Amino acid sequence: MDTTTLPPKGKLTLHYYLLQIGFWGGIGCFTGFQSVIVLDRGFTSADVGVFVAICNLAGILFQPQLGAWADRHPEIPLKRIFLCCILTALGLNTVFLFTRPGFLLTALFFALMGMAEVNSFTLIDAMAMQYINAGADLPYSRGRGLGSLAYAIICILVGRQTARFGMQTALMTHAVMLVILAVFTLSFPAFPRQARETEARRPSHSTLTILRGNLPFTLMLLGGFFGMMAVMPVDNFLINMIEGLGGDSSDLGLALFLKAASELPAAFLFEWLYRKIGSQKVLLIGVGFMIVKPILFLLSGSLTMLLLVQPIQMLGYGLFTPAVAYFANENVAPEDRVQGQSMKSVLTAGMGSVAGNLISGYAVKWGGPSAMLSFGILSGCVGLLFALAAMRASRRRAA
Repeated sequence: MDTTTLPPKGKLTLHYYLLQIGFWGGIGCFTGFQSVIVLDRGFTSADVGVFVAICNLAGILFQPQLGAWADRHPEIPLKRIFLCCILTALGLNTVFLFTRPGFLLTALFFALMGMAEVNSFTLIDAMAMQYINAGADLPYSRGRGLGSLAYAIICILVGRQTARFGMQTALMTHAVMLVILAVFTLSFPAFPRQARETEARRPSHSTLTILRGNLPFTLMLLGGFFGMMAVMPVDNFLINMIEGLGGDSSDLGLALFLKAASELPAAFLFEWLYRKIGSQKVLLIGVGFMIVKPILFLLSGSLTMLLLVQPIQMLGYGLFTPAVAYFANENVAPEDRVQGQSMKSVLTAGMGSVAGNLISGYAVKWGGPSAMLSFGILSGCVGLLFALAAMRASRRRAA
């Protein structure tokens, strides 16, 4: 594709940064505090695990279908599809804020939010990869790092806000962030029509066909799945550990800030590692450090120690997130790349969160946070074995 048809680098980069900042800032208001929001409404830790699992399961079922549909209809700008998701989430959030539904309707709300917002970051990844594949010099990992910084800042602010004004006010800030994100999405340059029409002539494949035809890709996704099972519940049940050590929602905000802020330097570290060893080996490093995280949390005997170990996020999830986006882009055919971005997210963060949170919710209920962390360590070890198998399969395929 002729790169002269692309937007100027400075304009494209700025709008991409704003998109990441707006999205992850909004997610910080919701997923960072979803546990305390529903606990404040009288639900149990086991209920929290069910709600979070349903949220991610809905995204797992919906996002690949949405990605496949987008691949079949490249004439429709991805930003238009993403905008529809965000406006839907805004409406759902507003209804939930002013109502107090029971278990079933709360579960339905989380399911719809998983479909509309929580898993829609795959569309942002696909929008970035469209430009990168077309020759644009778009710093994906830095944008993702700035998104993590926005998540961090929002978490510490909303942590203080909820401690002073109540847990439900997090939903108010979430609504404001969704409006801001909608504005940022409208201003993001749509991918050139000429390139979208070229993509339209290539038929896409089914999810099952992609997985069957690419063993290294499938094995690496399984590694990410078990790795995410190790770390996602740690974040969602962080409030349980903090309260067990004498903290409150303000301390939760600080912990989330320290965790997410560490992902910004991870963006620069990823760029250096990616040039040196490639996406696959960076993924292996990320999965390896997903084992280290629950180990350090298990050894934390005070609130101060728990806060000090939060930056380990940089070497696990912080490296894994950009690496898996590049890995999916490099290992999926051009006509399947939007679906590929959906697959890498829902089969790792999505399904990993579903299974991990569902199991960990009951682990916390029956054995406390230490049981959850022990399960995470075991899961992370399994993930590392799959990641190693993926590298072996990749070498055999290249031979």
